[in-house]
Amino acid sequence: MTRILGYLIFLFALYSCQKVAKKPPNILWITVEDISPDLGCYGDQKAHTPVLDKLAARGFKYNNAIANAPVCAPARNSIITGMYPSSLGTLDMRSSSKPWMKRAGWIADDVLMYPEVLRAAGYYCTNNVKEDYNFDLKRAIWDESSKDAHWKNRPSEDTPFFAIFNLTMTHESCINDKQKHHKNTEELPDHLRMNPQNVEVPPYYPDTPVVRELLARHYDNIAAMDRVVGKLLQELETAGQSENTIVFFYSDHGTGLPRHKRWLFDTGVKVPLIVFIPNAYKDLYPAPPGNEIDQLVSFVDLGPTAIKLASASLPHTMQGQAFLGKDLKPEREHVFVARGRMDERYDMQRGVRTKQYKYLRYYEPKKAFIQYMNTPEGGPLMTELRREEKAGNLSIQAQQLVATEKPNESLFDLSQDPLEFNDLAKNPDYKEKLDELRKVHDQWMQEILDVGLIPEPILRDWEISENKPIYEILRENSDFYNDMLAISSTDEETMLYDGLNHRNEAVRYWAALGIYNLDQELQSNTVTLLKDKLKNDEVINVSISAARALLKHGFLSENVINKLYEGLSAENEWTRLQSALVIDDFDYAVQKLEKESKNLIKTDPNKYVVRVLNHAVNVLNGTENKVR
Repeated sequence: MTRILGYLIFLFALYSCQKVAKKPPNILWITVEDISPDLGCYGDQKAHTPVLDKLAARGFKYNNAIANAPVCAPARNSIITGMYPSSLGTLDMRSSSKPWMKRAGWIADDVLMYPEVLRAAGYYCTNNVKEDYNFDLKRAIWDESSKDAHWKNRPSEDTPFFAIFNLTMTHESCINDKQKHHKNTEELPDHLRMNPQNVEVPPYYPDTPVVRELLARHYDNIAAMDRVVGKLLQELETAGQSENTIVFFYSDHGTGLPRHKRWLFDTGVKVPLIVFIPNAYKDLYPAPPGNEIDQLVSFVDLGPTAIKLASASLPHTMQGQAFLGKDLKPEREHVFVARGRMDERYDMQRGVRTKQYKYLRYYEPKKAFIQYMNTPEGGPLMTELRREEKAGNLSIQAQQLVATEKPNESLFDLSQDPLEFNDLAKNPDYKEKLDELRKVHDQWMQEILDVGLIPEPILRDWEISENKPIYEILRENSDFYNDMLAISSTDEETMLYDGLNHRNEAVRYWAALGIYNLDQELQSNTVTLLKDKLKNDEVINVSISAARALLKHGFLSENVINKLYEGLSAENEWTRLQSALVIDDFDYAVQKLEKESKNLIKTDPNKYVVRVLNHAVNVLNGTENKVR
């Protein structure tokens, strides 16, 4: 009898456990474009965001959520793959395949995207609607990805869902384009609209009516977006899914204005991140609801976190780590940020961020802080900035935006200097911290095999010749990598001279670029070797890099012009862009190659080549011709 009673108790306990076992949580991601933490819950008293403020009050507000890249496509790439774009060769903006991009965006087949993992775990996964992952995706990774994609379309109510809604109404184009702004905010009541006179103008912008109007539009876009978020949350409530669904809200990077979007300051990479976890899953709470979370979170962590919440297994390729769920790894001490080509302009930058400090490495310090780029220069804020610069009206902080050079590296104490104005890199009191974060940067570059050091035309040629993506190529042969990292970071002429003779063309390229960056008069043997590389290097990209160095140091010759012309005629579109960028930097080159440049402006299928050469010809002739 006792044995039977014990058995019945066991069955009852087993039945009870089965009865109360929680179903896998639904997961809803609401993403927006181009906003920094400009929300009421983040302390911005100008923002009207009652829906998001309430969500944060019921959930968790993350104070240190950092995008891996300060522009949309590379940032989305890091999210969908859970990997660093700078390890995949997808950091350059618009490295995805287009009709005018023939060598671009190649991802290894074994790199799984987080929705693929979730689908294998039984989730119905939808994306509405933007993808823009910055690589050529050859397979379907969503159950549905369209403007009609919705979690409501899942096969049964018992099917757990992952759904993402990408809201675009806060994009930079909705600030710059008055008509688009009006369309996106037409339902916003007048009493919720921002009065431009009430805007606080950041110290790095000129305080003019135009700037105030643009900032006011940004707040209006955010207010309109908050109302759309409310509708998405109401859909959950109406369908009875609110208590079964974990909700994430975040932005893809910082505000769509200069010094924010495209830059590695916190204004460009620090984003709002709010997570709501219903009471049914309170065992996942990182703290009591309503709390602020100071943990460092990187975009490479978002996919792994969704996978962890779904109790699925993390793919071996993912470089991020979950920040919610069971059995978590220790919190990150550092997050990493990176910038590559922004549309038509290269400017390699890397950064390391802790909760308190930010370290930035500028690999091309002789390039202007803001290079001329077709898209942002056409915007009203850049137009206003350039006008105020000519008038001599810029503040000290704003003058940074138009500086003609950058430091080799910077260090900021974010606790004392959140806008990153006070560079501590040369302050002896911070030498230990500078050395520490510099070392962390180098170790990270080596650990992930950051391919940003490989010039884009060389990288794409390697992929074609090896018939495999750069991620795989480097993991099979990276014996040159440490040499390339050392050469890219030195200003010792002797070391750069030796680098010009390296067996690897990427190292030779960086050696020539390093010589370009030198300010002192070159030794005669360095000049001789540069001239030899100009004429005889087997890789044209090394020769073009040598041409750039020779022009900068005053060595003007027909040999230089002939090599640049050869570059403009190359089949590799990125070689044509490299040559065009050198031409744009030097009046001598533009004058000699004006005819060829004008022809390519009309005929080159790569719009970035067209933009650079058009700028060069406009500057030469004082014209204002527009191109796409």
